Amino acid sequence: MAEARAPEASPEPAKPAAKPSAYCASIADAAADARFAWQKEQLATLERQVDERIRRLEEKRAEYETWLARRNEFLAKADTGVVAIYQKMRPDAAALQLANMPDEGAAAILTKLNARTASAILSEMEAARAAQLARMMTDAGKKARESEKS
Repeated sequence: MAEARAPEASPEPAKPAAKPSAYCASIADAAADARFAWQKEQLATLERQVDERIRRLEEKRAEYETWLARRNEFLAKADTGVVAIYQKMRPDAAALQLANMPDEGAAAILTKLNARTASAILSEMEAARAAQLARMMTDAGKKARESEKS
């Protein structure tokens, strides 16, 4: 015979202890504090990294300044010596030397020579090369005057 069973009463669903919004509200302060603590830790880490990079950049800058000072000192000594050499050379020999130099270097040397020596050297050069160097010397003079005005 078949047993007749009475339908079992389904258990009542468990009622949440508190509303979800009440739960979230109760832990919101703790979550915010944890988030702020994490952000503070991240910012401290980033700040240490930035400070380390700044320190390394300052070391490099100091190294480059030292190197630049030594280079400028050497160039100043060399410029004085080179200008003195060209000052004492015959104009035709100096013209041959300067004709084979880069434009900026030749123009710089001619600018530092006295006017009589520079004109004698330029007169010994090929006309196009002399004009090019004279133009560079003029442009350098204009730039120097403009920088003095500002």
